[in-house]
Amino acid sequence: MTKTDEREKARTLRKQGKSVKEIAQEIGVAKSSVSTWVRDIELTKEQVEALGNRRPQFGDIHKGSKAVKAKYKELRLQYQKEGRQKARERDLLHSQGCMLYWGEGSKARDEVQLANSDPDLLRLFLKFLRESLQVPEEKIVMVIHCYLDNGLSSEEITEYWLKTLDLKPINIRKAIINLQPSSSQQKGRKLPYGTCHIRVYSTQHIQHIYGAIQEYAGIDKPEWLD
Repeated sequence: MTKTDEREKARTLRKQGKSVKEIAQEIGVAKSSVSTWVRDIELTKEQVEALGNRRPQFGDIHKGSKAVKAKYKELRLQYQKEGRQKARERDLLHSQGCMLYWGEGSKARDEVQLANSDPDLLRLFLKFLRESLQVPEEKIVMVIHCYLDNGLSSEEITEYWLKTLDLKPINIRKAIINLQPSSSQQKGRKLPYGTCHIRVYSTQHIQHIYGAIQEYAGIDKPEWLD
């Protein structure tokens, strides 16, 4: 049986209500592999109850997992409420930063991430992070995506962004260098310094932004909470 066959067999058994351990034993693969293959499959209430009857501790684990999810969802909701409260102050920089993120930012659940090639836009966003959200300097991460076919070295590009955005070497992560396809006829790139990705790994800050955006725009986005 190939890996693909094993994966499909595992998914079929999971949909039938089998536990990860039972599937692993039946197919003869590691539990970790089965867990990865079936993690997007939700069991029905009846299947959960059936597993609980076969293995009583499963019901306790499932309840514990639901309790943890509920706890962190409530925490995200609290952060959004704080963002809404801040939005009611009608601070200009705060509103600029939140609206900028709405248009340009990545809609992840647990991290702030905005990528752009415009240094002025990025400077404004960093000012928002530093002054409105009080993000510590050491929590700000910069990742550069660039080509090296414009007469500039990786070191020169990195130095440009550090100086332009007033960041330090501790903020930088290894640049992602893209190779121009050999089939391309393009003689150089319009973005010699590439794009800069600003990240803050923080559930609190991203959920604050989501709450503020909803308050400013007069909308509700429940999917940003899940």
